[in-house]
Amino acid sequence: MAICDSQGYAYNSSGLDSSAIISLKPDQSVAGIPGDGKASSDSIAEIIKLGSSKIDGVLITLPNLPNEFIPGIVERFITAGFETAFCDALKRTSAMEQMFALTPQLKQVKSTYITGAGASPGLLTAAAVLAAQSFVEVQAVDIWWGVGISSWEDYKATVREDIAHLPEYDVEKATAMSDEEVERLLESRDGKLELHNMEHADDLLLELAGVVDSRDKVRVGGIIDTRSSKKPVSTTMTLTGKTFDGKTSSHRFILGDEACMAANVIGPALGYLKRARWLKDNGLYGIYGSTQFMPLMVS
Repeated sequence: MAICDSQGYAYNSSGLDSSAIISLKPDQSVAGIPGDGKASSDSIAEIIKLGSSKIDGVLITLPNLPNEFIPGIVERFITAGFETAFCDALKRTSAMEQMFALTPQLKQVKSTYITGAGASPGLLTAAAVLAAQSFVEVQAVDIWWGVGISSWEDYKATVREDIAHLPEYDVEKATAMSDEEVERLLESRDGKLELHNMEHADDLLLELAGVVDSRDKVRVGGIIDTRSSKKPVSTTMTLTGKTFDGKTSSHRFILGDEACMAANVIGPALGYLKRARWLKDNGLYGIYGSTQFMPLMVS
């Protein structure tokens, strides 16, 4: 297994010590893992050098800023002829559109990729596909999430991604913000960010799966509290539609408040990575969305 961040990587063919990873502080690199960690200014290149013969799957949970960052990482793997299964927790619609443009190249290197496989999109979007089966017409899909973290420093990339969705901000402005500027913004809002009509790829993926005929029927928003691990609101997915006999109804999928953001993102992502590997082993190459397949259970 290998793991990397912006300062280095760690690799051990027999598996990495999970306790060594968990014990790292937010400002520490995996390069510091005793015995297995190494410093590197280009850790992605080091992972690619290991070769796809040693790596059964690649889970990409990197910052979504800027939009071309993750697609650019994937292109590096493709250029190296990396043949394996991939999965990501990509969020923004415009970034995911860039991902789907890589379909021919991924097929050429016989790799399989599932994108948007976190919580939203991912877990909640897949739930919407199931909920849609009761209806002949889906009128709306509303996703409203709640996230609580005790310290924003533990999730700097996530908080910056959320700031980019605020009306007076964009991707470029959020990316350029210093930590001090982020702290001042959070202080002015009592540590909370409330977001509406976010550019979330749930819309693209639900359109791709035929759940909605127009992306504007999908709305995503939520509240993140950066001063408390308790969720400010429960995370819900509500799908409203019309049944074959003309009735209008709604199905609601509610996540348990005790399940943290990391569990609801990484759990589904690993399940979708296992599905991507299954697809590759069965000769299906290219890129797919999390609404096109169900994840497999990782045990």
